[in-house]
Amino acid sequence: MKNSPILIVAGEPYSIFIEIFLKAFNKIKVKKKIILIVSKKLFIKQMKKLNFKYQINLLDNKNLNLKNLSKTKINIININFNFKKTFDTISNRSNSYIEESFDTALKLMKTKKFKGLINGPISKRNFLRNKSLGITEYLANKTNRNNKVSMLIYNKKLSVCPITTHLPLKNVYKKITKKNINYQIKLIHNFYKRKMKINPKIAITGLNPHCESNYNSSEEDKIIKPVIKSLKKRKYNVKGPFSADTIFMNENSKSYDVIVGMYHDQVLTPAKTLFGFNSINITLGLPFIRISPDHGPNNAMIGKNKSNPQSLIEALKFLNN
Repeated sequence: MKNSPILIVAGEPYSIFIEIFLKAFNKIKVKKKIILIVSKKLFIKQMKKLNFKYQINLLDNKNLNLKNLSKTKINIININFNFKKTFDTISNRSNSYIEESFDTALKLMKTKKFKGLINGPISKRNFLRNKSLGITEYLANKTNRNNKVSMLIYNKKLSVCPITTHLPLKNVYKKITKKNINYQIKLIHNFYKRKMKINPKIAITGLNPHCESNYNSSEEDKIIKPVIKSLKKRKYNVKGPFSADTIFMNENSKSYDVIVGMYHDQVLTPAKTLFGFNSINITLGLPFIRISPDHGPNNAMIGKNKSNPQSLIEALKFLNN
């Protein structure tokens, strides 16, 4: 739908998200209407403490009428949250609140009346409790898309994608399979063809330093090189494997739209060094577009009014088009 609104889950109540939302709402010209799923009471208290002034348009979630949305007021679906302090430390007290927020959002996303879903950061340790590796995997489970999603850290100049996401390094090699690499390259290719109308140029890194190993047979030889050869035969615009310590040099990376690495920090560390908060986290493979700002809750900065809203601004810009 052309004028579909954007749905936002505030996430962890004691994160910097309400602050960066208020800054983003104040800074960008919103083309599409926004609905924020949050505790109305906490939102108002934090807003006042942070010296912002906005009117609230409280929505009835049970009888939601999208014609009643406002562009100037902040449209809120209230989720009850019992709290004592306006700003506090993160704990598992907020788990049921976060769960209800996501459940509410997912029910609404099923109606296919929304442009996409943005979620604020959560504490993996407190909320997920080892049940999921991250929100990417949490939402995949909630939508019956286990092992069928991909994490794309998107930037207009250069995006990155790790084949494995929030996985301990000692377990990474077990998940480097032909099937996993094939599937994620397909998701990336289809996303760029559909959204950007281009055939993306994709660079694929190796797993080992300099793409080599002292052992007789490395993951590059057994898995990565054969996959690249197969993908090329099927007309995917891929090259590699490249050594991760040189592919991000400008003379190398400028030739590609996406660099696909084998593990999280292999590609996210250089991407964040290059682009800071000017990137967004897009989950590919869900029944809808899901985006999150590319940072965590940052509880240490809550209430200080010093947090950078740029990643959320980029997320809103992406869905506003």
